[in-house]
Amino acid sequence: MASGNPNQLAAQLRPLLARLVRKLRKLSPANEQLSQSERSVLVLLDQHEYLLSAELAVMEKMTPQSMGQLLQHLFQQGLINRTASPDDKRKIHISLSAAGKERMQRVRKERNEWLSKAISEVCTKEEQAILQAAIGPLSKLVEYE
Repeated sequence: MASGNPNQLAAQLRPLLARLVRKLRKLSPANEQLSQSERSVLVLLDQHEYLLSAELAVMEKMTPQSMGQLLQHLFQQGLINRTASPDDKRKIHISLSAAGKERMQRVRKERNEWLSKAISEVCTKEEQAILQAAIGPLSKLVEYE
């Protein structure tokens, strides 16, 4: 396969990937009542055992006050737990609740089912092989800083 112009490839790939991500988000009924920031915080909590509110605020580039409001909303929905740190009672560990974990699993399942169906119905076997081969290079792009 001939290599193309990286600028042209980037210009074609970026909007396509953005549209695919938006479509996956939109097609997930389990996540429809959450804002993008709330979904992002749930993903971060799913990746970590727990985080502090200040850590989440830095990661999401939000003010501590905005993060506090967001966490209050997630807590009211039963999606997160707040637990005092065993080492420092002034610190509160934020983690996913059982309902939050279940929501994350349901969202992933919905998205995987849609994408699997789309791949099998829209793509030929050859195109599916190309998608499989693209996972490696796309993974490198995700890790690039």
